[in-house]
Amino acid sequence: MEKITREELIRRSKIPGVNALKMHLFYQGKMQVMPKCQIRSFEDFGIWYSPGVAAPCREIHKNKEKVYDFTSKWNHVAVVSDGSRVLGLGNIGPEASLPVMEGKALLFKYLGGVDAFPLSIGYGDCCTAEQIIDFVKMIQPTFGGVNLEDISSPKCFKVLDTLRSDPELNIPVWHDDQQGTACVTLAALINSLKIVGKKKKEIKIVFNGVGASNFAIARLLKEDGFDLKKALFVDSKGILYKGRSDLTNLENYKHGIAKVSNPEEIRGDCGVALEGADVLISLSVPGPGVIKKEWISHMAEDPIVFACANPVPEIFPWDAKEAGARIVATGRSDFPNQVNNSLGFPGIFRGTLDVRAKTITDEMCIAAAHALANIVSEIPECLTEDCIIPTMEYEDLFVKEAVAVGLTAIRQGIARLKFSEEELKKKARTIIDLAQGQYKALLKAGFIPEFTDYVS
Repeated sequence: MEKITREELIRRSKIPGVNALKMHLFYQGKMQVMPKCQIRSFEDFGIWYSPGVAAPCREIHKNKEKVYDFTSKWNHVAVVSDGSRVLGLGNIGPEASLPVMEGKALLFKYLGGVDAFPLSIGYGDCCTAEQIIDFVKMIQPTFGGVNLEDISSPKCFKVLDTLRSDPELNIPVWHDDQQGTACVTLAALINSLKIVGKKKKEIKIVFNGVGASNFAIARLLKEDGFDLKKALFVDSKGILYKGRSDLTNLENYKHGIAKVSNPEEIRGDCGVALEGADVLISLSVPGPGVIKKEWISHMAEDPIVFACANPVPEIFPWDAKEAGARIVATGRSDFPNQVNNSLGFPGIFRGTLDVRAKTITDEMCIAAAHALANIVSEIPECLTEDCIIPTMEYEDLFVKEAVAVGLTAIRQGIARLKFSEEELKKKARTIIDLAQGQYKALLKAGFIPEFTDYVS
């Protein structure tokens, strides 16, 4: 692996931002609304609008479920954020979060064929959990699903858990910072364990950082059969344990983590936690130097290190390798093994929408993770220490995820529509191909102008 100085890595990390400023000004946004129906003449507006539109309105009034048949609700997803924790920028507010939400909508459309709408909400300050919950419930007539994005913790936990359990909400709600990151991390860990020959019920995992991402990762790993009693969680104050004075508040989500982990009540910093550990999953603060080489050297044989802070990982991959790490993953695309939630949500929502599932369960996320892992592991020459997870270029990645998610929803009895595996595959492939084909046609025809003034 090429060694890069911290200065060069930071320089490279700034290049996308420089190009982003130029290109966002050039295009003035990333998404637009286009008709999907034929307009033969101006007389057709009498069909699509008044007076003809009253006919489908009456049908929906008689049976609300027909809204999926007569409108685009079946493929509409709201990307909702109050801007309270945007990327690594923190609480920058709803207006400043909008470019991120538009970017999310772009990935939804191009990779999953999903029509996603960025909805940054609030009046300058971040919203309360109750306000976000009420907003989502109010917009559900228009959307087939909701993607919560960049909402601070612990507020994000209350929002997601409340909405998922609300009997009045009949559409799936997903928090990508929690569930998406967890899904992709699980996929990467499944393949890593295959390479090192270890079993998920026997390994010791250290979670460095106890925010929304690691909280959700731990929950999904537990659902997939990992033993969290062997796990240690580390925040800025050290290892979590039951008797820690700042964790006595029962409403503190870390209190719950401390109860199910670290039965020996080990105390100390991340270095202490990593002694004899098999896996490190770190989503904390940018490095390098946050994770020290000597800590890695004290891990178990063939350790697995996921250092996923952005823009600079907690430890450089080559430093982790020199310290003894067998497998290293980061959040960066210019290093091997990028763990990025963009590998998950487009396919997961495609499968969820295609069967009109009422929610997105942990089982559906686990099914997507295993489908993602299998893409690499089914090709023996591809499953290596530097290829534990596919990139976006892998053929049918999002289709395979969609099929796995849809079939799981059907088995769980939460799907409104039922299809065979082959039918789901054809449906997802057709919709994704249409989205990408439409884009390419617009670009070729010049309706989307090309940008050429790139900085490299």
